[in-house]
Amino acid sequence: MASMKQIKTRTKSVKSTQQITKAMNLVSASKLQKTKDRLEHYRIYFDKIEETMASIVKHTKYINHPYLRVRNDKRRLYIVITSDRGLCGGYNSNIIKFLLEDAKDKNPELIVVGKKAKGIFAKREFEVVEELIGISENPQIKDARDIAETALELYRNDEVDEVSVIYTKFNSTIDQEVKKERILPVDVEKIEIECHRDTEVLHTYEPSPEDVLSKIIPQYAEGVILGALIESATSEQGARMTAMDSATENAGVLIDDLTLLYNRKRQAAITQEIAELVSGAEALK
Repeated sequence: MASMKQIKTRTKSVKSTQQITKAMNLVSASKLQKTKDRLEHYRIYFDKIEETMASIVKHTKYINHPYLRVRNDKRRLYIVITSDRGLCGGYNSNIIKFLLEDAKDKNPELIVVGKKAKGIFAKREFEVVEELIGISENPQIKDARDIAETALELYRNDEVDEVSVIYTKFNSTIDQEVKKERILPVDVEKIEIECHRDTEVLHTYEPSPEDVLSKIIPQYAEGVILGALIESATSEQGARMTAMDSATENAGVLIDDLTLLYNRKRQAAITQEIAELVSGAEALK
């Protein structure tokens, strides 16, 4: 059984840990607000790209484009977005679990974002074609462009037949959802369904809708990837904030338990000393 000194040392250690988790909670809360603001601005930009694509495809008959054509071989490329740092609950493990389930028996190729994904897939038999480290908390459009260029090149060269991104969508501070978004071939029906804006106005595209698509689809792919990166960055801070809040609360409970245990032992020691003094006094009579 632990001594009073050991309990006191343990309590001091837990209090120190509690201060760290509380500080991390505050830092994550600050970062979360910034990424949430950025996410709201991004969604306006992406809605416009989605609207344009829906309009082109919806109002152009017999359109034929390599980026829209579904292939049968299904050699898959996954863009997997995790964090560079831990202490964010089940954020990374949920992503990895989702990928392993979706890619079961498919021998996929991977583009991984974050040290956590890099560390995990280094131990597994997955072909990693590109790694991006140090961008998970503050992704930039250049990062999305680099990933998109790699994915588009593999798709154009017929090295892969489908490109998808697996990321964590931010719903709220306590609710993040792992999602899979197909980038190539473009899911036209899904875009039309999800496009919230009116696409009934007819447009003329020069020199041709196919040429316009050749320009806009790479921007669309870049936009999807950037959105996934920003959603993931926001989700990471939300998950870390929640995890640190829970850790701080649990540390408080543990401190209360240790304090109670210390006081009981102290009371027992005092009672024992009094009993010994009384016994000694009785013996001297």
